[in-house]
Amino acid sequence: MSASLHSSENAEPNLTPMLDMVFQLVTFFMLVINFQAASLDMSLKLPVIGSARPADKGAEELLVLNVNKNGKVMMYGNEQDPAAFVKNEGKEARFKLELSGKKVKKGEELPTLVVVRADLGTPFELLNKVLTECQNEGFRKFALRAMSKAEGS
Repeated sequence: MSASLHSSENAEPNLTPMLDMVFQLVTFFMLVINFQAASLDMSLKLPVIGSARPADKGAEELLVLNVNKNGKVMMYGNEQDPAAFVKNEGKEARFKLELSGKKVKKGEELPTLVVVRADLGTPFELLNKVLTECQNEGFRKFALRAMSKAEGS
């Protein structure tokens, strides 16, 4: 009798099913996380427009530029120089195209859609500098974002 009591004290639970379930949950959440929402700077106060429509869901790649009142690009809460940031993004876009077998030189049109989210208080002169930098780097497709009256209320 003491032998059966002794063996039950040393019994350890089988953790394999629990670890398998944790791995599956981590994998699931990694697949469904929305990285696009992380690139939006929610501290910007967008201009309000009556006829704003939702963003088109296209197959092309997006570059989201959050421009603050000082004309700087906000990325994950950090101010960055627009010229350097756009130049770096242009290099990256051309590199991705080269990997897919397409050769694009600097200044040629890139297939990336640039989504500009400028603060309501951003002077046009500073916003125009950002857009000009994008055009010089080869970005030609633009979408300006604003809030609808319903969102602004």
